[in-house]
Amino acid sequence: MNKKEQKLKRRRNRQYDSEFKKNALQLVENGRSVPAVAEALGIDKSLIYTWRRQANPLGEEQEAELRENDLLRNRILELEQERDILKKALAIFSRKAES
Repeated sequence: MNKKEQKLKRRRNRQYDSEFKKNALQLVENGRSVPAVAEALGIDKSLIYTWRRQANPLGEEQEAELRENDLLRNRILELEQERDILKKALAIFSRKAES
């Protein structure tokens, strides 16, 4: 293995502590671009995007709201189907009464 391959291998296997990640994300939040921060820190910009995504997952509150929205949508569909059935039944019984 030549020196270039060794350097690439070391770079791929590098582990970053949470403090380093936090500082990198703070630099981005303070207005610096992700590519500029990545270049300054000597890391790939995809790492910063990954760390940012991991640091901001959906909160429990948002997940609960999404679940509730799904339940409400399903309930609306049920009610619309029931309404349509009742409309058809009313139309059928109205015709029989007129005869």
